[in-house]
Amino acid sequence: MTARAWVIMNPGGVRRVVVTKELPGKRWLQLLTAADCRVEIAQGDEVLSRAELQEAIGERCDAAIGQLTESWSAETLGALTAAGALIYSQYAVGYDNVDVAAATRLGLPVGNTPGVLTETTAQLAVALTFAAARRLAEGDRMMRAGEYHGWLPGMLLGSLLYRGTLGIVGAGRIGAAYARMMVEGHKMDLLYYDVRANVELEAYVADYSAFLLAHGERPVTCRRAETLVGLLRACDVVSIHAALTEKTQHLIGGPELAAMKEEAVLVNASRGRLVDEAALAAHCRTHPRFRAGLDVYEDEPAMAPGLAELDNLVLVPHLGSATTFTREGMATLAAANVVAILEGWPVWHAVAGLEDVAPFLDGPESPHAAPSIVNADDLGLPRLAGQAPTKEDQQ
Repeated sequence: MTARAWVIMNPGGVRRVVVTKELPGKRWLQLLTAADCRVEIAQGDEVLSRAELQEAIGERCDAAIGQLTESWSAETLGALTAAGALIYSQYAVGYDNVDVAAATRLGLPVGNTPGVLTETTAQLAVALTFAAARRLAEGDRMMRAGEYHGWLPGMLLGSLLYRGTLGIVGAGRIGAAYARMMVEGHKMDLLYYDVRANVELEAYVADYSAFLLAHGERPVTCRRAETLVGLLRACDVVSIHAALTEKTQHLIGGPELAAMKEEAVLVNASRGRLVDEAALAAHCRTHPRFRAGLDVYEDEPAMAPGLAELDNLVLVPHLGSATTFTREGMATLAAANVVAILEGWPVWHAVAGLEDVAPFLDGPESPHAAPSIVNADDLGLPRLAGQAPTKEDQQ
């Protein structure tokens, strides 16, 4: 091991599991120790380097639970399998830091934690939306600086989003949850841009629209945008929920920002590299009525030069899943993935939302299954009886 401090739980356990950060809650650790695992937990806030990860893995390791901030490259995953590991489990729903193709070639299952953080992350995107639109961060700074000297008619005027047009870029689980919150709560018309039509979301909005009509109110609309630029031009709010790929890096850059309305609000609680931060800083500097709320950044924890000095930006430190329930639930799912693969249990059915993973979180005993293995079908892993193999949407 390195000079980094490690805590060892259940030192007499037969199976060795490396955990690269202290995780919230107790259930995850109970699951591992009940499966006769010796659990070695890295201490400290620093991100483990590739060298530290490989040193931690050592010559014998049965499984690892890692973080989105770490680089699980082909080399590191190779070291993990060489040490005898049967699974790498990610403490996150996203896994763009993991070379899944390499893991599949190595025969190594890769776990993640969908479902439990859908509503929480969508809720954070809503919070960013209104913090930016109503200029809450500016008001907070004014109060703390003692600069509020009384109510004025023109002070910190923001945007009323009620009955406006909402744009979603990426209508997967989190994007759809955010859309429902905004459409239901603020009666906004919805445009979404995605490679696939989300017929469930369209049906949901249609049902809500019928409800409004039945109560004598104007209905709302939902349609899939043909182009990203078309969506950007039409919307008062644009929230990004796309997956990060080579094609979607800098999906929102200078030309896309220029297409947006003068007083539009841009929200990113997905992946930092989806937005060209330098272009965003330049746009916000020259368009003071444009506002944005960011939870993620291109080069976390660093931000692009100039972002921090701009009043029309709300900046928070990757809080999307930061509720006690969600972070503890993520730990439970990550551990349940490990236990299931070590025990030779099948994979759970495709996860669409919280209700699908609730049995792992709420019951006295977790199901004998892995909650989510992203490469399960490619590896030919068995699923629960009656569950057909399904390519899961890991958005």
